[in-house]
Amino acid sequence: MSYNVGMRFARAKTIFLEYLEIEQNRSQKTIANYDHYLTRLVDFAGDIQVTDIDPELIRKWRLWLNRLGTNTSDELQKSTQNYHLIALRSFLKFCAKRDMPSMAVDKIELAKTVRKQVTFLTAEEVGRLFQETNVETQNGLRDRAILELLFSSGLRVSELVGLDKDHINLKRREFTVRGKGQKDRPIFISTDAALWIERYLDKRTDNSRPLFIRYSGRKTVDLSGNFHRLTARSVQRMVARYALLAGITKHVSPHTLRHSFATDLLMNGADLRSVQELLGHSNVATTQIYTHVTNPQLKRVHDKFHSIHTDDHEHTEAVN
Repeated sequence: MSYNVGMRFARAKTIFLEYLEIEQNRSQKTIANYDHYLTRLVDFAGDIQVTDIDPELIRKWRLWLNRLGTNTSDELQKSTQNYHLIALRSFLKFCAKRDMPSMAVDKIELAKTVRKQVTFLTAEEVGRLFQETNVETQNGLRDRAILELLFSSGLRVSELVGLDKDHINLKRREFTVRGKGQKDRPIFISTDAALWIERYLDKRTDNSRPLFIRYSGRKTVDLSGNFHRLTARSVQRMVARYALLAGITKHVSPHTLRHSFATDLLMNGADLRSVQELLGHSNVATTQIYTHVTNPQLKRVHDKFHSIHTDDHEHTEAVN
């Protein structure tokens, strides 16, 4: 396809989003996010020509983004600003690939961000969380199965709510999910998780496909087979509620249980590459956020060599 040197940004954006859908097979959610971020450039500069995108325009756009408030803040977070820049870099890479005159991608630098501290639960806190579920009720039995599965598997909440009953093999205690970037990865679950899921399913009397369903709310028939499928937001609220009942003061979400899964593996000696595969991280650098709190080798070094220093010190004190 030949491109006009003066192609407008909105037209080029449409072609880029179609490329993501058809040739890159990106998810509709990813495409919608890219569309949202790139539309913000149109909101700022209007439907400019692609060749009008230069370092000075981007500098002014970044300043505009920095001052763009949200419902909870007067400024847009640096990480969110970076999502806009990442989308634009992908767009410009596409332009270069299609020989469309455009600015070089390496002229766009991402803002430095403060890495968030990883929040995870101790084994005792996880146990307290589980104990708050009333497994004598169908809701409580479902919730216990969800909590056990999240902690046992490291699933993202979006992956969990997308599961159907026939996706999971409780006898083998393993199955496959398609995560971010349309990548498949194996999921393994504990005996306890499999037991609670089986107990929950044995109580089910419906023939709905979803593994986890809701028991309240508006009852409508969904021809896609998602009748009564539990939503990610419902799971988030449920986890937060049980954390509150358990007296856990830290912020707890489904992702906290994913962090706890990774932390538990690393603290018990699992290697970083294996944890990367189990979490479905495309880059090991993403997995490394856990190592500063979970490196067992560093603890062994500290115990071995610091204890010698302490013993010598105590021996010196005794002699003197």
